[in-house]
Amino acid sequence: MHFVGIPSFLRSRVLGPDDPVEADLVVFGAPTDEGSPYMPGSRFGPRSIREHSLRFLTGEPGYFDPSAGRHYLEREMGERRIVDLGDADIIPTNVVGTFDNITALTARALSKGGTPIVLGGDHAISFPVVRAFSDPLYVIHFDAHLDYMPFVHGASMTNAHAFRHIAHMPHVLGLVQVGIRSLRSTEVMWRDTMADGNQVVTMAEFRQRGPEETAAMVPKGANCYISLDMDVLDLSLVPGCVSAEPDGMLYAQLRDTLIALTNRARIVGFDLVEVNPQLDVGTGVTSYLAAHTIVEFLGHLCDSAAWKTLRVTPRDQGTSGSPGHT
Repeated sequence: MHFVGIPSFLRSRVLGPDDPVEADLVVFGAPTDEGSPYMPGSRFGPRSIREHSLRFLTGEPGYFDPSAGRHYLEREMGERRIVDLGDADIIPTNVVGTFDNITALTARALSKGGTPIVLGGDHAISFPVVRAFSDPLYVIHFDAHLDYMPFVHGASMTNAHAFRHIAHMPHVLGLVQVGIRSLRSTEVMWRDTMADGNQVVTMAEFRQRGPEETAAMVPKGANCYISLDMDVLDLSLVPGCVSAEPDGMLYAQLRDTLIALTNRARIVGFDLVEVNPQLDVGTGVTSYLAAHTIVEFLGHLCDSAAWKTLRVTPRDQGTSGSPGHT
């Protein structure tokens, strides 16, 4: 039962600090919220997301999607190609040291060619994660907010600064910001991100473009890192997100955009942030929705042609079971 045992993500193997990271999907937590200027609590997000991920275990490898009439993640779960590294070590009040630990754990996840799947934490954690990469990549940022605050008054590592850091990294070829709509965004942030050459898609523009056209803003076949703030979804869907805003995406819109990205780009990393279990309703619906989003995204990622070309050998493809199974 999902309420029994010590929770890891999808009850995958938990690796110790000296274990080799030989897996396709490498999950770890970045449980810090010292970048949240308003309400803390997202430090508890990774633990809660892991707990709710166990609800997707049904006694058989992978999960079954009734809408598609087929299974996903059978190979990855059945052959234990998913591992959990635990959490980056957090040093209270020492943000620089904490970020160094997050970068180091990301580098470990990448060391054998794995794809990091990072559980936040507030959105400040995307900065130390993305800086661990070295190969050129594009970043697509789902959020209600620009997170492009100027570095003033000695502040540079909050959840409002991450993408100003990321956009200027030499290996980041482009930044696409999707779902922007908050009335708390400043004109300075707006002008600066546009002046830096980033592509901004407001919610009004997203509704016109749709998922496929939005995904097409990332070049075909390019390396792509996805950063997903839960407040890209409509406020009504995410009560356990302190930064939630009205007029956001429906789940199907987000899901379809993520699927379109898996079919277009080479996904090299992913983070999901700003789940605050302390604010959530009793059923933990925001943590559940976060786990659901990750699980469904991973299912389609591992079913994509690009993923199969890189990860699945001809022998695997010949022995993977009935048609339609990964």
